[in-house]
This record gives sequence, C-alpha cells and structure tokens, in this order.
Amino acid sequence: MRKIISTAWFQVKKTVFGEPAPKVAVIRFEGVIASGGGKFRSNLNLASVAEQIEQAFTMQGVKAVAMLVNSPGGSPVQSAMITDRIRAFAEEKDIPVLAFAEDVAASGGYMISLAADEIYVNEASLVGSIGVISSGFGFQEAIKKIGVERRVYTAGESKSMLDSFAEQKEEDVSRLREIQDEIHEFFKGMVRKRRGKRLKGLRGKIFSGDVFTGSEAVKLGLVDGVGDVRSVMRDRFGDKVVLKVVGEKKSKFGALLGLRHDYSLAKAGVGAKAGIGADAGIGKIEDLPSGVISAVEERMWWNRFGL
Repeated sequence: MRKIISTAWFQVKKTVFGEPAPKVAVIRFEGVIASGGGKFRSNLNLASVAEQIEQAFTMQGVKAVAMLVNSPGGSPVQSAMITDRIRAFAEEKDIPVLAFAEDVAASGGYMISLAADEIYVNEASLVGSIGVISSGFGFQEAIKKIGVERRVYTAGESKSMLDSFAEQKEEDVSRLREIQDEIHEFFKGMVRKRRGKRLKGLRGKIFSGDVFTGSEAVKLGLVDGVGDVRSVMRDRFGDKVVLKVVGEKKSKFGALLGLRHDYSLAKAGVGAKAGIGADAGIGKIEDLPSGVISAVEERMWWNRFGL
C-alpha cells in the first residue's frame, strides 16, 4: 500500500511541477572488508551495507546508482557477496551502476567495484591488487625461551595446520597455496566476466597481484576512465542531476524540519567522508587489548598502499 501511495504521489508531482530532476543514488563503500565489527573498527561487509543497497535501487525515480569505493580489501567472501547483491538488484531493476574509486580500490575493494557497469578513478587512485594474501607469525622460539610447552590435541591430521606456535610444515604451506590459487582463479574469473574485452594489458601483469595508479589502470582496461561522481553524472544526466547519498544520518534539527539529505551539483561535495574508526568509542577497559589489535590490523591494511 505504501509503495502504491508513493508511486501515485510521484506521478502527481510530475504532472503539477513537470519532469523532476534526474536522481542518482550514492552509496559509500569504505574500510577494510571483514565480517563483524566492534567498538574500534567499522568493517565493510554485506550486513553493513545491505540496507543501503536496497534503498538505493528502490529509490523512487532513481536513474543510476553510484558507488564510492575506498577500500584496501579484505575478505574475498564478503567482497563477492556485496558484488553479487549489487548485481542482483541492478539486473532486477534494470538500473545502471557506476563505481568511483577514491584513494584505493584494491583487492576486495576492486572486486566490489566490478559490480559496476563502468568504473572511474582519480589519476592517483591505487587500483588492482588482483591476488590473494595470507600472513601470520611464528612464535615457537618465543614460547621456548619463556618456558611454555605447547599442547594441542586434534582429530584429523590437518586440523592444526599452520599453527603459529609450532614449526612450519612444508605440506601445510603447499596446502595453503592450493587454497590461495583456487581463490585467485575465482577472482580472475570475476575480472574476466565483468571487464571482458575491455581488458587490454598482459594477463600476467593484470593478475600478478600488483597495484596500479588510476592512469595505468585505464590503459590496462581495469577501469573505464578518469572522473569523479559529480562530473561524470553531470555529463550523463545534465546539470540539474541530484545526487542523493544513501544511509547518511540527518541531524536531529534537520530531521525535525523534515530536511532531506539531497545534494545538487551546485554544491561542492557528496557527503562527509567517514574516517577510519570514526565511530570508534572506548568502552570497558577489558575491551582495550582486542580493540588496539583490531585498530593495528586495520591500519596495516591501509599501510600496504602507503595510506
């Protein structure tokens, strides 16, 4: 019933006031991609953006969906799930999707960008990193020095594979590489499917795990061009196009007045950029150790790209 009323009201406004300005829904995908979250980090995952994705594609009168991507990567599963959800809505609603890389759209961040029909970058954006990485530490010598004996009991000979407190086994490393190769092939398959004949560079270079500047990514066919959301959407839909940021909170004062969070192209920005851990708050003192570790892990993801 609500949808019927909304559609009817849209038609009334169109009749009375004329054709409305073209509307583009804007979704921000920012941060390290991982399941869960907490006080010290706000992970990017399907659960955190599912509502915004649905709102964007079901927005009344929307002409296109713009994705603002700023992510160094993370979980390949969450990345693929987000990509699949966007494609499902895009095909169901027949709405074009355009992605805009900011500082970095690498690894899982680039995988999410593949959900778009077209990808745009800044010349200095860092793009690509089409590969798989696993890392860890070996503490076996450290526990020997402090006199700690490691005791592990398993059912299944591979259950304790890559135990950080035991000597590294070559068969464990070989098995890990098999898994990495399989995930890498999955990633490469997504790139081939979504980019197709637009890929121009040598496959060995494109799929090496290397990261490229925005300018180089254009030459390799990993992206479609250099441009920002404001300029590209103005060229496509005209100067009156409205960019509506999905999921941004209104101020309490603005909400009382019924103000919308719409952005015309006459304005300079497209929403406030959320900083890393911007919503982090220190809770109980016992949360500090795990929170600090999480913050360090997140910082390391960004540091890989000098950010």
